[in-house]
Amino acid sequence: MEKLKEKKVLVTGASGAIGAAAVRHLLASGAEVYVTGRDKEKLSVLAASSGIPEHRVFAADLTKAEEIAQLAAAVMGDQRPLDILVHAAGVGILKPFEQLTTEDLMTSFQVNVFSAFHLLQEFLPAMKKAGKGTIIHIPGVLGKTPMAGATVYAGSKYALNGMLKSLREELKRTEIRITQLFLGGVDSPFWDTIDLRVQRDKMIVAEEAGKAVWFLCQQPSSGVVSEMVLQPFNHQAI
Repeated sequence: MEKLKEKKVLVTGASGAIGAAAVRHLLASGAEVYVTGRDKEKLSVLAASSGIPEHRVFAADLTKAEEIAQLAAAVMGDQRPLDILVHAAGVGILKPFEQLTTEDLMTSFQVNVFSAFHLLQEFLPAMKKAGKGTIIHIPGVLGKTPMAGATVYAGSKYALNGMLKSLREELKRTEIRITQLFLGGVDSPFWDTIDLRVQRDKMIVAEEAGKAVWFLCQQPSSGVVSEMVLQPFNHQAI
């Protein structure tokens, strides 16, 4: 397994429960962690509690390509490419089809697909030049298996899944890994605004989901984990 000590890692969505948990595990392993997220206050709390230097903390709206470009310029200001990009940012809109709006559709694709596309445009070229790197995305199981009420959410996650699988084909002759983590239900604030009856006490603990991300950052030097599926016991459908 590859060691994480002094590896340069960017975690997006670090103000979320899964991203924050992954950050803590990465820092404990000696990684040089950069974090970004929309919630500036939560990022500041995470940085203060984890000892992340201020120059590695960036509040950004990843639906805006110009903010991603600014993020990339700051993170790679030392001319060192990322060793690992963890894209943990995302949005979930779950409701019956007749209740969905065009805005719901656009928001889902802007956050779940377009942000990933622009991040790859900014950070992948330096990885390709170096000939190595690890890229981890978290589509969730709805990027593999449909669910009633998840029309726009699953649509955006399927799009992300297809985009990354196609990109993997382009990178076959490099040592750049693309890994997808398909998580089932995770007990996190994600569900606070979702109008569905769910059993959060039976979901994956966010800390364990973050640990899965940390595990995937330490893949065997001779291979790649193309995907991992982690689900609650009562969701074993894949």
